[in-house]
Amino acid sequence: MDITIHSTFLPHTDAEVSLAFYRDTLGFEIRKDVGYGGMRWITVGPVGQPGVSIVLYPPAATPGITDDERRTIAEMMAKGTYATMLLATKDLDGAFAKLQAGKAEIVEEPTDQPYGVRDCAVRDPAGNMIRIQQLR
Repeated sequence: MDITIHSTFLPHTDAEVSLAFYRDTLGFEIRKDVGYGGMRWITVGPVGQPGVSIVLYPPAATPGITDDERRTIAEMMAKGTYATMLLATKDLDGAFAKLQAGKAEIVEEPTDQPYGVRDCAVRDPAGNMIRIQQLR
């Protein structure tokens, strides 16, 4: 099989704030910004990787979930336990400095982990956990 990752979904709670974080703080490019049914779906991705995208979507748009499930999702997002994304960079310290300057919510400064990687962790404006790993 020849399978690649094309898109992954991360929920957002405020389209403008999330867009600013992914575009201005992480330096991702905007691929699509579409309104649909009173909601907004934004597709962003790393520069130089046109085949990989992150769809920032409003979790309320998920079909088939109940109001109780929506409340649970909102609670989990607020705690940072609903969604996680792992990124990688050659310059972890430089990336971390940009995240700090961009006022990202810092969860963990660059650390040599006991499981063999060096990484840091931040939360995006919706509460999604983002870990950034040092490429070796």
